[in-house]
Amino acid sequence: MIHSFLRRRILARVTVWLAVTGVCGLACARAQTESAETPGYNTPLGIALETYAYPYAVQFLPLTIEGQAVRMAYMDVPPTNGDGNGRTVVLLHGKNFYGAYWQETIAVLAHAGYRVVVPDQIGFGKSSKPDIAYSFDLLAANTAQLLDHLKVDRAAVVGHSMGGMLAVRFARSYPQRTTHLVLENPIGLEDYRQKVPPQTTEKLLENEMNETVEQIRRYRQSYFVRWLPAYERFVEVPARVRLSGEFPRWARASALTYQMIYQQPVRHEFRLIQPQTLLIIGQEDRTAVGKNLVPAEVARTLGQYPALGRAAARDIPKARLVELPNVGHIPHIEAQQPFHEALLAFLKSDMKGK
Repeated sequence: MIHSFLRRRILARVTVWLAVTGVCGLACARAQTESAETPGYNTPLGIALETYAYPYAVQFLPLTIEGQAVRMAYMDVPPTNGDGNGRTVVLLHGKNFYGAYWQETIAVLAHAGYRVVVPDQIGFGKSSKPDIAYSFDLLAANTAQLLDHLKVDRAAVVGHSMGGMLAVRFARSYPQRTTHLVLENPIGLEDYRQKVPPQTTEKLLENEMNETVEQIRRYRQSYFVRWLPAYERFVEVPARVRLSGEFPRWARASALTYQMIYQQPVRHEFRLIQPQTLLIIGQEDRTAVGKNLVPAEVARTLGQYPALGRAAARDIPKARLVELPNVGHIPHIEAQQPFHEALLAFLKSDMKGK
């Protein structure tokens, strides 16, 4: 069993190295075949990811929401390059993610002299999972409260996936606090209500409760052009959380935040965005909320990111568009170098934000 574990680890490392260096042949094919063994999970993980390691120290901000005492987890990473440049970047995660997946981006930004603040929004990651009326206004206000607590007046805001919708709402609500806005393959580039029928929260909860590990894996695989063993961590967390006695509470929070995304579109606000904005769009992404709830012919018209990104860039007043070919839903993981180069160039483009 131990040997099998080590073998998988070694194969995973070999596959990643071969992919990065471009050396691919029989050895690469064999490594991919071996790593295709789908692991099973039998160790529960608490719904606050208590034993799941984050790359940097995690702190908690106490909040009261709808009379409930909750805690918002966050990482606050100082510059690693001397005293830094005096600027702060906030990284906002997507719906099926949490702050830890920003690890490489945090390191790049900190090395470039930025302070990096990475919250887990209420309902996600290591934060509390209350049964409340989730809204982007609420999450934006929580994020502003966190910045107040950290004595950060202004920051660049980077949002991925659902975090992109939240970043839009934050920039709209707090334009004077937002020096730069970066939207990385955000969902919400279209109004899903136009094609996806509404669902009851009870039905969404049932779907969450009945989802299998294999269904989770297939959905996570759809985020990437090429699935690597290292990406299995995006399956491990939800798979192990399903084994927790508190899983129904996690599932309900997930259902409620689905409703938030569906019922609170931000697409119609793009023309009102004031801060300078960078859109980074992986061209192979076809992610869309509720895509599994519509007929195939309708599903094919959803999540067309190349066209959606260009339309968004036309509508956002001070927008720049970076299109990444052969990249899926998570450029900051799948195409780290071009993503980080575009991000740093944009953040340095206007030092008035300092």
